[in-house]
Amino acid sequence: MSKTKTIGRVLRLGLPKGSLQESAFALMVKAGFQISVSSRSYVPRINDAELEVRLIRAQEISRYVELGALDAGLTGKDWIEENGSDVEVVSEIAFSKQTLMPARWVLAAPNDSPIKTAKDLQGKRIATEVVNLTRRWLAKHGVTADVEFSWGATEVKAADRLVDAIVELTETGSSLKANNLRIVDTLTTSFPQLIANRAAWRDGWKRRKVEVLAMLLKGALAAQEKVGLKMNIQRRQLARLLRELPALRNPTISTLSQRGWVAVETIIDESIVREIIPQLKEIGAEGIIEYPLNKVVY
Repeated sequence: MSKTKTIGRVLRLGLPKGSLQESAFALMVKAGFQISVSSRSYVPRINDAELEVRLIRAQEISRYVELGALDAGLTGKDWIEENGSDVEVVSEIAFSKQTLMPARWVLAAPNDSPIKTAKDLQGKRIATEVVNLTRRWLAKHGVTADVEFSWGATEVKAADRLVDAIVELTETGSSLKANNLRIVDTLTTSFPQLIANRAAWRDGWKRRKVEVLAMLLKGALAAQEKVGLKMNIQRRQLARLLRELPALRNPTISTLSQRGWVAVETIIDESIVREIIPQLKEIGAEGIIEYPLNKVVY
């Protein structure tokens, strides 16, 4: 029997507005939430009476979570570091652009620049959106430089020699290369994080709500690169299937009504399905079904 929802209790959740919004919404849907918002609204509708969602720029979410205006939120590790926010990091939620590749804040300079290491930045001018993070990194290397906030088009400022170097967010480095810039060093790497306000985390009901949300989101993430497989096979071939296909080491095996046959069901990485299905056929599997997954909860 399902538990009755707690009347009157609400968890205020911040989701990122902007480039990560689409990915965040897609992940929430995959986790089982129906969520929608009009183009001019910052208050999404969600099919959970115990959740109030607000759309806030990822750069600001950790600040509002720390202040208690939000109980929890999804934001980048980089912005937690930039804001110096004192929050509870509940879980890493790597949904950015449907990839597990972390985003990196890197120091970049023109290809022909003499800047090769952090020490070469002494007295130089650096443009970046993460001013505090950059200043702390420079201090760690014993370097004093002029760090200015960049409102955008940061790569162009270095390419046009308006500044000596930049600290910019990148995943592949292709945009930097296109502007004739090279990466000198990496300041930090970042995945989106599910965070909670300290007081909310001490509240038993809110903590449980955040933990369940984390479990559902991680389950949805785990399912993104996996699929389910079902098949029928003669029992006398089952040992060979298990021996030759390590990915099927722990399948669910059920006896079929047809004598001497069993049904096998398992979860495998989607990337190897095209290789495994021909092997299954060679072993004698029949009725092979591949199906997508919404969540895989370990």
